[in-house]
Amino acid sequence: MQIKIINKSSHQLPHYETEASAGMDLRANISEPITLKPLERSIVKTGLFIELPVGYEAQVRPRSGLAAKKGITVLNAPGTIDADYRGEIGVILVNLSNESFTVENGERVAQLVIAKHERAEWNEVEELSETDRGAGGFGSTGVK
Repeated sequence: MQIKIINKSSHQLPHYETEASAGMDLRANISEPITLKPLERSIVKTGLFIELPVGYEAQVRPRSGLAAKKGITVLNAPGTIDADYRGEIGVILVNLSNESFTVENGERVAQLVIAKHERAEWNEVEELSETDRGAGGFGSTGVK
């Protein structure tokens, strides 16, 4: 699938690292480093602007390496970029570690996954079908 993209950064376009990769790394496009203290958050700009076809979204997801090694994640994961959004892609990073973390220009800060989605129409009814689970939630299935 072809997606229109404007790259106002000095970095290469996002790309798949392997044949089976679902996500492409997004890189910070910043003029000076951003230091996140513990529990601080910041929007990190990428310099990228995209035009998705209707029926698709781009999901901004954390990078597992940053999360596991540094405690850095995407705050609203996954963040959704709608097909009609034309602004710059920004990544809301949060530092969940006990140490400060500095984001450098060009650093891989998140993944971008392109996903097809459906639009729902509500069918308002008076009752729903019954299931074994019923209204049980939040760990009610007993699966560990």
